[in-house]
Amino acid sequence: MQEDISVYLFLGFLESGKTKFIQETLEDPRMDTGERTLLLVCEEGEEEYSPDNFNVKYVTKVTLESAQELTLQNLETLTQKYKIQRVVVEYNGTWLLQQFFDAMPESWVINQIMTFFDASTFLNYNQNMRQLVFDKIQMTQMVVFNRFKGEFEKLDFHKVVRGISRRPDIVYEYIGGKAEFDEIEDPMPFDVNAPVIEIEDRDFAWFYRDLAEKTDEYIGKTVKFKGMAAVSKRVPKGYIVLGRHIMTCCEADISYDGFAVKTCGLIDEVKTRDWLAVTAKITVEKNAVYRGEGPVLIAEKIERAEAPEEAVVTYY
Repeated sequence: MQEDISVYLFLGFLESGKTKFIQETLEDPRMDTGERTLLLVCEEGEEEYSPDNFNVKYVTKVTLESAQELTLQNLETLTQKYKIQRVVVEYNGTWLLQQFFDAMPESWVINQIMTFFDASTFLNYNQNMRQLVFDKIQMTQMVVFNRFKGEFEKLDFHKVVRGISRRPDIVYEYIGGKAEFDEIEDPMPFDVNAPVIEIEDRDFAWFYRDLAEKTDEYIGKTVKFKGMAAVSKRVPKGYIVLGRHIMTCCEADISYDGFAVKTCGLIDEVKTRDWLAVTAKITVEKNAVYRGEGPVLIAEKIERAEAPEEAVVTYY
């Protein structure tokens, strides 16, 4: 059986610093492990590679001229032709990440993802090309803001990243080479230690993600919020799903997200799209809503409620 091939994926827009970082990485003697490396370049900017300075001996550079060349067949051919053991990818900032995942041979395994942005243009990109920014941050392990300046407000950059994912480290690299890790704390917009955690309508997206990611920390706590009900054959008798429509990136990705709520006979027949206010204790159970185990809210009080002013909530 073919051994796994580690893939190092470097994301970002043109002139964001990807080439410079990869060049320095391949100049590092510690990277010379004897593995035959494919340097897969999906876009070429002003900065060019200097292979003569690589300390990694076995590097084959291949440039893809268009997204149409990014196919499973082409990547498998390259793997076999050059007997590849490691892959370093400079990905095109205008190509969606899913296209790369769809083209990956089975033997390729993502080892690391890093994303680079030019700090001087990032906020403008986020405003005008939000989907592409979201795409490059959602699964990354580190976001590097190059060409950062002292007059920039770190919180503006921090909020964009954390609105997409709390996973990556954030690094601000200043002109001149100084680098700082982001140490801004992210307090929730509600008190998680209150006797009853009260979730305002606008804050449901943050509550949904925090509870989904840190379920164990919420077990036994009581929460109060308003949501839209969903009822279907998949939802067990005596339960409803209560949630909101959440926009993560843009209008195209709006989805209904909610939690299983055990009604405990506290309300009469509930129909899909009914708005309810619930006070409930959080536990974890196996439930068909999750096709396995997940957070279940045991209702202590349920009341019918008016729909909020904003039908869709976001992480902003």
